[in-house]
Amino acid sequence: MTPMQWFITYGCKLGMRIAYRIDDTELKKVPVLGPLILYSNHTGQIEAPILFSHLAPRPKVTGLSKMETFSKFFIGWVFKLWNIIPVRRGESDIEAMRTCIERLKEGYILGVAPEGTRNHTGQLIRGHGGIAVLALHSGAPLQPVAHWGAVGLMKSWKRFRRPRVTLRVGRIFVLDAHGEKVTREIRQEMADEMMYRLAMLMPEELRGEYADLSKATEKWLRYLPETVEVTAGTKP
Repeated sequence: MTPMQWFITYGCKLGMRIAYRIDDTELKKVPVLGPLILYSNHTGQIEAPILFSHLAPRPKVTGLSKMETFSKFFIGWVFKLWNIIPVRRGESDIEAMRTCIERLKEGYILGVAPEGTRNHTGQLIRGHGGIAVLALHSGAPLQPVAHWGAVGLMKSWKRFRRPRVTLRVGRIFVLDAHGEKVTREIRQEMADEMMYRLAMLMPEELRGEYADLSKATEKWLRYLPETVEVTAGTKP
């Protein structure tokens, strides 16, 4: 990190620890270096600074954020400092895809939210197949990280309570097409299988679209040995 990146990252981490009670113990399962696509649920803007700052001191972490965020003075400046990749929503952003693949080749951990937009209730909505395209083209493994507790923050603060934010991390896996032609339907199946891995980490009432775990399949997933996660991980 540059001195400014270090100051902002650890300043953000300190601020988050003061404002929230954060259970980040499972982040030790996240490898020190990539390539890795770290995907999560998306409830608002708060998870980006929490995840990014609490993954420190990992040296190469980036992520995706909608283009509009960069027009906001302070947040846009911080995201540029963190090398966050802007993406145009609602269209196929080839430039953003290429940048993501380049970062993964450079050994970055890339944060992605497959839902594509915020779910304001905290309950999962259906993931998009674009994350499967990114994983297949880059060959990078994936790892789910679920979080909850950040919805309804203002109510907690008005009661002078520090909200508790919980982070849970799942196993690392890769997508395996088994030599089949990957159609749009297969991409969506892959995305759904990934989202079920995320739902399994979350409380039952927050699983939303993926509440029925009996429908979860693993046809397109190939898990990596758990020992790889343990030896590669470090506690931030």
